[in-house]
Amino acid sequence: MRKAAALFLCALLCLPAAAEERGKVTNLPMPRFVSLKADEGNARRGPSLSHRIDWVFTRRNMPLVVTGEHGHWRRVEDRDGQGGWMHYSLLSGVRHVIVEDDLVALRIKPDPTAQIDARAEAGVIARLGACTLDWCRIVAGSSKGWVAKTSIWGVAPEEIRD
Repeated sequence: MRKAAALFLCALLCLPAAAEERGKVTNLPMPRFVSLKADEGNARRGPSLSHRIDWVFTRRNMPLVVTGEHGHWRRVEDRDGQGGWMHYSLLSGVRHVIVEDDLVALRIKPDPTAQIDARAEAGVIARLGACTLDWCRIVAGSSKGWVAKTSIWGVAPEEIRD
């Protein structure tokens, strides 16, 4: 009985610490979403210029997730799990998302019955605005609206933004 109580207590105390992991360099949450600042960015096998280039990202504002930090280098991955180490100067904290589903409705309100203002094709990169638990407001070119969070990649499922 004592062992079970001790395990339960440890689970309660240890879970919040794991959920709030911070980067050792920046002290920012890990993992976290960022965007590619440049038109092109090399993802390297390790955190230095002497490491081989494994992947080249070629879309400005591509959403990426930071999974590691070492000095001026960040370990990043795209929605397909491709990536490597990139210099921090190639990354931006300005958030973007990529539309996952084809012809996603951009609605005037975060409501599945709200009027559709535009539609976005799969692969469109859009600027991320406010998010509720289930919806996010995005801007793609001159089109803007609310989309279901499940239709985009670049925002955590539990994330709420003002």
